[in-house]
Amino acid sequence: MRGLEAEAYDRQYTDRELVRRIVRYFSAYRLKTVIIVISVFLMAGTGAALPLIVSSGVEIMTAAGDATLIPLLIGVVFFIGVLTWVVNWVRRRLTSEVIADVILAMRKDAFAAAARQDLSFYDEFSSGRIVSRITSDTEEFGQVITLSTDVVNQLFVAVILVVVLVNIEWRLTLAVLVMAPFVTAAALGFRRVARRVTRQSSRALGEVNKAIQEAVTGIAVAKNFRQEATIYDEFKEINKQSYAINVRRGFVLSNIFPTLNILGGVGTALLVYFGGQTAVAGLISVAAWYLFVATVDRFWFPVINVSAFWSQFQAGLSAAERTFALIDSESNVVQTGGQVVEELQGHIVFDRVAFRYSEQEQVLPAFSLDIAPGESVALVGHTGAGKSSIIKLIARFYEFQEGNITIDGRDIRTLDLEAYRRQLGIVSQVPFLFAGTVAENIRYGSPAATGEEIETMARRIGNGEWLETLPNGLDSQVGERGTRLSMGQRQLVALTRVLVQRPRIFILDEATASVDPFTELQIQQALDLIMAESTAIIIAHRLSTVRSADRIIVLSKGQIIEQGSHQALMAQGGHYAELYDTYFRHQSLDAINVNWRLPVTPQEIDLYADKD
Repeated sequence: MRGLEAEAYDRQYTDRELVRRIVRYFSAYRLKTVIIVISVFLMAGTGAALPLIVSSGVEIMTAAGDATLIPLLIGVVFFIGVLTWVVNWVRRRLTSEVIADVILAMRKDAFAAAARQDLSFYDEFSSGRIVSRITSDTEEFGQVITLSTDVVNQLFVAVILVVVLVNIEWRLTLAVLVMAPFVTAAALGFRRVARRVTRQSSRALGEVNKAIQEAVTGIAVAKNFRQEATIYDEFKEINKQSYAINVRRGFVLSNIFPTLNILGGVGTALLVYFGGQTAVAGLISVAAWYLFVATVDRFWFPVINVSAFWSQFQAGLSAAERTFALIDSESNVVQTGGQVVEELQGHIVFDRVAFRYSEQEQVLPAFSLDIAPGESVALVGHTGAGKSSIIKLIARFYEFQEGNITIDGRDIRTLDLEAYRRQLGIVSQVPFLFAGTVAENIRYGSPAATGEEIETMARRIGNGEWLETLPNGLDSQVGERGTRLSMGQRQLVALTRVLVQRPRIFILDEATASVDPFTELQIQQALDLIMAESTAIIIAHRLSTVRSADRIIVLSKGQIIEQGSHQALMAQGGHYAELYDTYFRHQSLDAINVNWRLPVTPQEIDLYADKD
């Protein structure tokens, strides 16, 4: 049962709540649903009427001794058969359309719920399991709903046959109805077990999807460390677990019909015995008794189907429950208003902001910072100092617990989040590119940008020399996650994407940490273009990027311990000077000159002369 526990956002819904919510999805397609219901009723009526028509026709011909009515009876039976086929075709066609529409709507709602979640949601919950809820669970729900239309048809048949049985012999009908609750009770006994094993089956499938996703996305790392066999063995174990759970589910569901058929058979046997005694006693005719037994046999079939379906229906309810739990999950990032966001000035103020990822993981205890409009600020500090957390809070990817963050004097929580984020330009350490062309990825943040605008912006970086390194320029395919491009090319695409967007607030998260000096120069040119028109918050491990900032903020354990220009901080000889010696000094021009300059002092000349 490893990994099959409920997620923290899972909820327990009653059957009534689930059915009411499902009905709301179907209510958008009232006309088609009404036609389906009418079709089901007609099918039930023709199915129940056919044996009665045949019985009555045979009785009339027997009484009259006239066989000329046989062609007419055959014609009626043929007509009913054709009518049933046509009605059934209409029912199944409309049912497929409505269920497809409902699944489409549920998937849209589930995907929208997943998209609106903050990043802390994905820190806690596996994306593979979320994908399983959006795809597999909705599909499972659709299959059960398709089955439900057949069951409703059987229910109508059962109701009609009850009326027929009452007309044949009401006392035996009462005996049948006394047996029906026992069959229903047995079916309901399977209900809870079926719901539980189906829920486990869905969770097991989520684990399989999670394992596949992690293996495929991390296949390069696995091959690098020669761990293909390891990830295969891990997948085999998870798949084996899913197999065992699905076998159990199949065992439970496959035992429903045999159990109910046994009960129905016992009921029929008792009615045959007591009905035969009644016929022998002359209370009813033998023909009526035979018709009653034949009708009872037809009656048990829909009753058993309806009873068994309630247990099988738990599969659909379980799938719907998991989907609705995702739809109803609440984001930790909550906007208290929807103020219109015009063009921002970029004045950012942190006022004693406290932030933690969990109760045990305090990042910012009481952080305060004022960033002026148009100012560029570099955040430096050791790992865990709180640099990335600050920019994530500005982007509203996470919710802070105390204090206040204002943008141009307005509480960040009162802004229209979508409009606010349109004015943010963010470049992460490892830029994510979508499969497609370079131009399509650049246009991602500004769909209205023309090809000419994109090319103009791209050529402002290093005179467009980086485009010449691409096989087809802006039309080059980047591959999945940008794997066809080098890290430097990906970062240049990401920076061009931001340039086209023209953001008022620019956030750079260590995007120059893993590139060659030539690409770094091109990236720095792009940064200068962006920072000239926006407020910039920069996290960088490159000296050139840090020194280009108007102000350097030195962080330690979520607090500002130093701030100022590069020269001023170096003169202080404090924490920044230590960071400089650790991270930046080897990148400086002075260090390069020391490593490569020729001896110029007399002492050095003498030293080298002695060596010669």
